[in-house]
Order: sequence, then C-alpha cells, then structure tokens
Amino acid sequence: MYRSFVHQLLRHYVTGSAIAVMGVGSTLMLTTLAISWEEAKWLIGILLFSAMVMGAAEWIVFRRDLAPIRRFFAAKEPDEELAAKALEQTRRLPLLAVRRIFGPHLFGLSIPGMGLTALCIHYRVLSLPYRYILYAFIGAILIASLHALIEFFLTTKACRPLMAHLLTKAGGIDEKRPPLPVPLKMKLQLTVLFSSTFPVLLFSLATEIKWSLAGPSASHWSYWPWATVILLFSIAFSVFLTRLLVDEIHEPVSVLLSHMKRAENETYKPVAHNVYTDEFADLLRGFNHMIDAVHRRDRTNKELLNSFITVLTAALDARDPYTAGHSLRVARYALAIGEKLSLPNEQLDALYRSALLHDIGKIGVPDAILLKVGKLSDDEFARIKKHPALGEAILREVRPIEPIEPLLAGIRSHHERIDGKGYPDGLTGDEIPLFGKIIAVADAFDAMTSDRPYRKGMDIRQAADILRKGKGTQWDSELVDLFLKHLQEEKLLSTSAAS
Repeated sequence: MYRSFVHQLLRHYVTGSAIAVMGVGSTLMLTTLAISWEEAKWLIGILLFSAMVMGAAEWIVFRRDLAPIRRFFAAKEPDEELAAKALEQTRRLPLLAVRRIFGPHLFGLSIPGMGLTALCIHYRVLSLPYRYILYAFIGAILIASLHALIEFFLTTKACRPLMAHLLTKAGGIDEKRPPLPVPLKMKLQLTVLFSSTFPVLLFSLATEIKWSLAGPSASHWSYWPWATVILLFSIAFSVFLTRLLVDEIHEPVSVLLSHMKRAENETYKPVAHNVYTDEFADLLRGFNHMIDAVHRRDRTNKELLNSFITVLTAALDARDPYTAGHSLRVARYALAIGEKLSLPNEQLDALYRSALLHDIGKIGVPDAILLKVGKLSDDEFARIKKHPALGEAILREVRPIEPIEPLLAGIRSHHERIDGKGYPDGLTGDEIPLFGKIIAVADAFDAMTSDRPYRKGMDIRQAADILRKGKGTQWDSELVDLFLKHLQEEKLLSTSAAS
C-alpha cells in the first residue's frame, strides 16, 4: 500500500509539473520570445538543468514529509501511536505539497534558471534584456501557483484510501475533531479566483513580452495566432483546475447522499471511514453521530419491548403457578424449530417473542375457568377457545403497533389444525401462518410433557409418538419431523423413537 501510494504521488507530481512547467512555461517562453534556434537550445538547457536542481531539492523534502508514514509501514507491529502520527501526517500532505511547490520547486527552478540566464545575457550568449529575468520570475510564480493547486487536489484524492487504512489502525481517532487544514470556503475562493485571473495574468505577461520584443511596427496578423495559442492553453488549465474542484466537492456529497438513501430505507449504516479534511469531515461526523443515536434508540426500544413481553409473560405465569415457565419453554422449542428452518435472525426474534406471548389472551379468562382442576363444561371450553383472538386483540392496543405486528399472526393461530378443526378461525393447511404452525407443535409438546394438578406429564417418547401420529392432521408434518430431530440432537429422544 505504501509503495502504491508513493508511486501515485510521484505520478501526480510529474503530471502537474508537465502541465505547469513544461506545458505553460515552455509554451510561454518559446512562443513569446523571438529568438534563434541556438538561443532556444540554451534556454531549454537552462530549463532542464534547473529542473534537475529542483527535483533533487524536492526529493529531499518529499522524503522528509513521508517519514512518519514510512515508519508506520516499516514497523513489524505498528501500534496505535504510530498509526495516529501517520494519519495526522497524511491529513497534512496536501498542504505540505503546496509548501513544497512554493519552496524547493519554485526556488529550485527559478534561482538556478535566473542565475544562468543572467550569465548567458552577460556573456552575450542570449540577446535578451535583463528585465526579462524579472518577467520570468513573475511567470514562475504564476506557474507555481497553478501547479500548487493541481498538486493540492490530486494529493488530497490520493491520500483518502491511505487515510481509510490508517483509521482502522488508529483506534477510532476519526471520531475526534482534528483542525481543518484547509476550509472548504478557502478552497472555493482560491480556486475560483485563480482559475478566473490566471488566463488574464498569463496573457498580460506574455503580451508585455511580445510587444516589447516586436515593437509598435509588429503586424497584427502575426499577433493573433500567438494570442490564440496562449489563451487556449490558459483557459484549458483553468477548466482543468475547476474540474478538480468539482470532483473535490462531488465525492463527499455522493457518499453522504448514498448513506442518506439507505437511511430512508431504514438501513442505518454510518460512513465507514471519514477521510475528509474540510467541512465535509464535520458533516459526515455529524451524520455518523445521528446514525449512532438511531442505533441507541433502537436498542432502547428493543429492550423496552423485551421488558414489556417479559412482564406480560410473568403476569400470566403468576396467575397459574402450575403452568409457570410454560411460555418460556414453548418459546425455546419454537426457536429450535425456526433455526431448523434456517429462518433469518429477524424472523427468529419475532417467532421467539410470539411464542412467549402465545397464551397472553388467557389473562382475560376468569380464574374459575382457567384454574379449574376438573373437566371443563362446553361453555367453559368455549371461553378458553377465545384466548388466541383475545390475545391478539389485547396486543393490538399497544402503540406503536409496528414492533408488535409481526407477532400477532402466530398468537392468533397457534391452536389452528392442518385439517381445519382448530380454532378460532378453522384455517387449514397453508392458510395457517408459519408462526402459528410452529408454536402449535411446541405448545402441544410442552403441554403433554408438563405436570398438572390432575395428571403427571407424559414421557418424552410418548409425547413424540403422539406428535408423529398427528402429522398432517393436527400438526404440520415437516415441522414435527424437524422438532423430533431437534429432540434427538439434544439427546432427549433416541433415534428409534424419533423415527
């Protein structure tokens, strides 16, 4: 990753240098100056020698700027402190690139170039006025400014993947608020100002040189082709610069919009790595805090819902100490069946809660009927048969209803039968909701194997035999087989009994 990052920085540097120095500088020099081919070779030689001095000076500074990042990747087991230092230096690299351009780049090129040009003029190798050296220095400042802006944006873009990697190693340092190296407002102002004034300044400088060489007798017909070339070059570079600015703004906006669209679909995911160093960093940090608050709220709501279900279940168990724990056991059996069906986690949670509350409607059944030891009369049994619908009606009063809605079908239909002889709606086969069919198996098994005041619970093998005989009539065949397989895996039932 480090080698790839350095190679990318070098490619960007060469691109920026080629555009600024070789493109603008050489075009300005060779199309503006009326010089012989021999003089042009001297100027090109001076430019190449100055570029070598500039490159050597910049390479020294470049290696120094990369030192904290290089130390991180060179370490066999880099710690958080090394990662934090490398991350901080990566954040500063775009500004350090600008400093490098206005330091060793500008002066490493201009000082040798100005000195050698002055010597060549002194020894009459070049027939140019000394004031052109001043023009050249002004042009070098313009070109360095263009190169610095290009380098700033390209370096910023190159640093983002590296920052994302370092953030994973730096122990969540991205949640802290580091100072903004360059505010977005300053980027906009400088880029717009320079892209609008650069063509004018460059053209004005070139025109001054051109007319001072040609004099007032120069033909306008020779002027316009030259002027067109200078204008086209300068406008093209301004367009390129503004394009870099547009990309700089568009990328974080796109990231934020994509996460907001996910949030609209209730997929609340934070931005994984905040790799921006301007106001967008604060914006994405704020978005992540908002998503974190949503997750905390969801966890609180889930805990409240679980507490609500637990309280209701405890209230039901408190009414009948002989069936205490029934709802919890049924929920565990139902969950085991759901896992055998490979239901997703969200449905497993809903199934478990639905099973916990499957008998909640019995709260509305009088104690004289619910706790009766003897045989129930037809009227009393009719009252008992209302508890699934009554449980659904009770829970429909909960607000908001959305967390409870997925539980209602299983609660209402857990006494339905495959052959249609169940209650309260007499549903058959696939008409019965899946949760209802699962809870029916779990409920029947626990009812058969639990002790009651008027009878002792059945043996597990005997209950399994009854479930097997009721496959396809009272209970769903596949669900019974899955439940018996679960009992076998838990070593509660032998292989022969399960089959």
